[in-house]
Amino acid sequence: MQFGAITTLAITRWRIFRSAPIKTSFSDMKRKFSSLPYVDSSYRLNRFYKGFFMKYSYIFNAFAALLLSFGFIQPSIYAAETYPTKGIKFIVPYAVGGLPDSVIRRVGQRLSERIGQPVIIDNLPGGGGIVAGQALLGLPADGYTFIFSDSAMLSITPLVFSKVPYDVKKDFLPISYIAKAPFFLAVNINVPAKTFDEFVALAKSKPGEVSCGSSGEGSLHHLTIEAMQIAFGMKLLHVPYKGTGQSVPAVVAGQVDCVLAAMPSLAGFVATDRIRILASASANVSSLAPNIKPMGQGIKDFDYAFLLGVIGKPGTPQNVIDKLNSEFAEIMKEPDIIQKLALIGVEPIGQGSEAFKKALDIDAESLKNTAKKAGITPK
Repeated sequence: MQFGAITTLAITRWRIFRSAPIKTSFSDMKRKFSSLPYVDSSYRLNRFYKGFFMKYSYIFNAFAALLLSFGFIQPSIYAAETYPTKGIKFIVPYAVGGLPDSVIRRVGQRLSERIGQPVIIDNLPGGGGIVAGQALLGLPADGYTFIFSDSAMLSITPLVFSKVPYDVKKDFLPISYIAKAPFFLAVNINVPAKTFDEFVALAKSKPGEVSCGSSGEGSLHHLTIEAMQIAFGMKLLHVPYKGTGQSVPAVVAGQVDCVLAAMPSLAGFVATDRIRILASASANVSSLAPNIKPMGQGIKDFDYAFLLGVIGKPGTPQNVIDKLNSEFAEIMKEPDIIQKLALIGVEPIGQGSEAFKKALDIDAESLKNTAKKAGITPK
């Protein structure tokens, strides 16, 4: 069907060319531009060729259509220099104001300015990303609609939902690794532990008595608490809340002893000496808090954070992927963007498809193992 349509277009353009009156010959055009007295020869030559190609553009378009129809060139190559020709949409599987939404609105504004096309944000919350995932899968892989999400949609949703209507590895394609948002372990100011090592010793001396709040059953915060217990041989009392909007005030008020949360949720209470940060749940020191110990240092695959990036569909043209990765890599180096992301607890990454896929695979495998050891099953 595509072959017939393109061939018809080529024949139609050729017929128009054959029937169109040509009032100016090639030699006449050349003499006309060569006789211009006020420009040098290189300018006259450029003007001549520009005029010639514009006048007979339908011939070259017809020729390109014939090459497309016979498979000599690929459509993605023919369009490589023009992408994008319209706005790019990012579907966010969370409500306005959530972490992925906040990141893509900041980064998306710069992307729009760089590519000269609008960036549209479409929030489709629900089902741990299932609603957004189904929306993307119903659209073509043409490079104009993507999902911007954290890693929970791909790594946690399959662990807690028994019916996920897609295969996250086969149906989605990691495009760009934009940033990550690390967690930090904070305790109430009255908890006697001043360091993470002291906290571990305290929890071991009182099995099941030191309470720790999370953002809910099956959340990344919950799974990180479980990973802490497994890695350091301690038993905590897990107290689930409905988001950090509840769990952080609970630790400030002394209703729970500790909490895992992103830096912006904790910073204000740290400044007023109401809570104390003991460690990050990362493998390396965070640029957001260079003086805070990473509890996962030296522990294989112990690196718990929200990985933020662009997700597309298999079949997305390579020139589209390359273009987006190039733009995002430059954007994530800009001091203004780095500062804006730091304010919401996010570290810039700016890496491509392979790096994002590798990070997601490690994250998913680590969380799967943690969920299995903790007895967390899909519902």
